[in-house]
Amino acid sequence: MNALPEAASGFERVTEVEADERARIALGRAGVHRKDRFLVFKNRATGEIRMIPMASIPAREMIIWENDELRASLLRGLADAASGRVTRRDDYLEGDDDE
Repeated sequence: MNALPEAASGFERVTEVEADERARIALGRAGVHRKDRFLVFKNRATGEIRMIPMASIPAREMIIWENDELRASLLRGLADAASGRVTRRDDYLEGDDDE
């Protein structure tokens, strides 16, 4: 009987690694690349470590993810630009005579 139930939990065995003198483990053979980011969880009972891939975004861009209407508008604009359904407008650059 297999003591490591990888298949049942959706995991597959990749390799065996050993921590170096600074407790670091190289994960390149597991498909991790330079600058990849992860949330790391540890199961206190079993010692298992789970790493969830993540991406960080600047706080100022968070409004796009929090506002469905704004995100939909942005995606429509990007689709319009990609398909060429946009026209150049320079009139907004023209200053008001009062300014």
